[in-house]
Amino acid sequence: NLKILLTAAKERNHPPEHLLFYGPPGLGKTTLAYLIAKELGAQVKVTSGPAIAKVGDLASILTNLSAGDILFIDEVHRLNKMIEEVLYPAMESGTLNIIIGKGPGARVIQLDLPPFTLISATTRVALISSPLRSRFSGGTFRLEFYDQAEIGQIIDRSAKILGIEIEPEAVKEIARRSRFTPRIANHLLKRCRDYAQVAREPISLKTVRSALSLLSIDELGLNQTDRQILETIIEKFNGGPVGLNTIATSLSEEDATVEDVNEPYLIQVGLLERTPRGRVVTRKAYEHLGFDQPTDQSSKLL
Repeated sequence: NLKILLTAAKERNHPPEHLLFYGPPGLGKTTLAYLIAKELGAQVKVTSGPAIAKVGDLASILTNLSAGDILFIDEVHRLNKMIEEVLYPAMESGTLNIIIGKGPGARVIQLDLPPFTLISATTRVALISSPLRSRFSGGTFRLEFYDQAEIGQIIDRSAKILGIEIEPEAVKEIARRSRFTPRIANHLLKRCRDYAQVAREPISLKTVRSALSLLSIDELGLNQTDRQILETIIEKFNGGPVGLNTIATSLSEEDATVEDVNEPYLIQVGLLERTPRGRVVTRKAYEHLGFDQPTDQSSKLL
């Protein structure tokens, strides 16, 4: 669908309609925006929801766009309602309405904007207001986790760009522990490179395992925080069910961090379940962490 949208826009010589990408962090939402710009031969202006604090901030960005530009707003769910209302006419009719003055004497100045495409990204699509979401007329696209083979290809490509020699089995091991996420795969590749350089060793399977052990990344790609979440539910709450806020408080973490960063992968690999009563660890989690499973655990998933 996205390819058809871009091809049709190029043939019409007109910017494509506005797009929204959502999904867990690290899957390449920003990279995809740059690839779209490259495909269209367009310039990209990048900002984020938290950076647009005032209407004047948005007005400055919009009035500095050129025809055909792509405006990329990351964390779009963090735009406040006042900013959204200024964005609506810009997205729908290409106009910017600026209010001059206050009270009965206030007046509205309408500025015409050049044709542009807004591409926005979020990890929390449910927090985007319905009026804003409906204005992404080009479509809303969910980015899914990659599979291990695709992550391996990304690691191979990154290794070539960085001038790193790495053995095939080492690539597979990094891919296996990268949480199906390109950003994490590239991070682990660089840390394995650093370890191999200091140890004066080739980047082999053995070297990668040693490096990832130092980073506390286990065979499933879990980090220390992931394991703490599962261990907390098992040890303090008998495996669950337990609420998100309670888990986050026990770990001195923010709710959003646990929900957006850790939970998606734990659920993806079958270590955690969301139920109407709260979070529950699975049999696989007990086995992975070496805990004995309570006999009544299956009933908690209902």
